[in-house]
Amino acid sequence: MIKSTYTLDVDTVRALEALAHRWKVSKSEALRRTIRAASGAAPATVAPALAALDQLQRAVRLNPRQAARWAGRVRAGRRSASARRLRQKA
Repeated sequence: MIKSTYTLDVDTVRALEALAHRWKVSKSEALRRTIRAASGAAPATVAPALAALDQLQRAVRLNPRQAARWAGRVRAGRRSASARRLRQKA
């Protein structure tokens, strides 16, 4: 990877941010995809691990509300386990 700095107008940055949000990727990835599409280049293949993660996320079929509840339960469980471990060390 090569890190570069570019100057973009506000409207272009907003459009880039909107694409990244819609595609659920970083702004850098959105820019790479857009440049590839504009140049006619074939898209890079998705790494097998990322493809597997995408497939798993689609299979779970959680809506945003359900995902937030699940994340809250996991977070609470981790905090609880940490608290128990700290009490045991004391």
